[in-house]
Amino acid sequence: MKRIIFVPGKNLKPPPEAYHHQLQRCLLHGVARHDPAAADEIREQGAFSLVAWNYTYYHQYRDIAQDIPWIDKLLARSSHDENDIRDIRQMRYLLAKFLYNTGDVLPWLIPLIPDQRIKSSIVETRHYFENRNNIACRIRDLQKAPLREAVASDDRVLLIGHSLGSVIAYDSLWELHHLENITRCIDCLLTIGSPLGLRFVQRRLLGHDKPESQRYPGNIRRWVNISSHGDLVALDKTLNNDYPAMLKAHCLDHIEDHHEGIFNYYRDDRGLNVHKSYGYLVNPEVGKLIAEWWQQA
Repeated sequence: MKRIIFVPGKNLKPPPEAYHHQLQRCLLHGVARHDPAAADEIREQGAFSLVAWNYTYYHQYRDIAQDIPWIDKLLARSSHDENDIRDIRQMRYLLAKFLYNTGDVLPWLIPLIPDQRIKSSIVETRHYFENRNNIACRIRDLQKAPLREAVASDDRVLLIGHSLGSVIAYDSLWELHHLENITRCIDCLLTIGSPLGLRFVQRRLLGHDKPESQRYPGNIRRWVNISSHGDLVALDKTLNNDYPAMLKAHCLDHIEDHHEGIFNYYRDDRGLNVHKSYGYLVNPEVGKLIAEWWQQA
């Protein structure tokens, strides 16, 4: 059996059933561009699932109705346009990139970041690492449950971590390996819009202060990282050069980064949002990767 497990990023999310439906719409749309048969099989087999951790963290849901018109428009488009490229190059993005990069070293500069979504991402990531009231542990327990089931059933797993969800996925895999001795777990880890390249994040990951042999999860076969143009949460878009020790220690076969020519053209009433999970899932590169993984023996 094959499983595609999605771990969302920060912020309030809609109720799980409604959110799962819209995420699956986007994922299947992206896959169908490359391989319609694979998209049909994923739908028919119910292979796509959601780790709905956000309610545990925020204790409330967001109305899905505000997303649907924008998702409909997203699915009706075939590519980015010049307005998207213009907006990505706006000065506020360039200034935010500079401050975010500097804030990775000098945290007191973070309040100066002009983009509220980027500032919020940094704050929420910090809250996760602080683990107040054991909240990070409880979130990881939600993440680990379907992975344990997959291992018990000998299922192939594609684990997709978006934004902070990629950090949760990484930490959960580390715990499964080093605390539960589960050394075969994930066929492919796909991180999208991930902050795992930032030093602020790397210095706080589980295992970062352990000896080399215990520092990394060793239950991933392949790691693919995809980042869109202008996504400041994924400011460092190349992870291959951040985790070479994982390759040296044979924790996984390879890490590959895709960022050239990757566009996320999701728009809502606040304008272009190049970090949104819906936009990543419909991206042709993401769809192609999922389709090819699905068709592998």
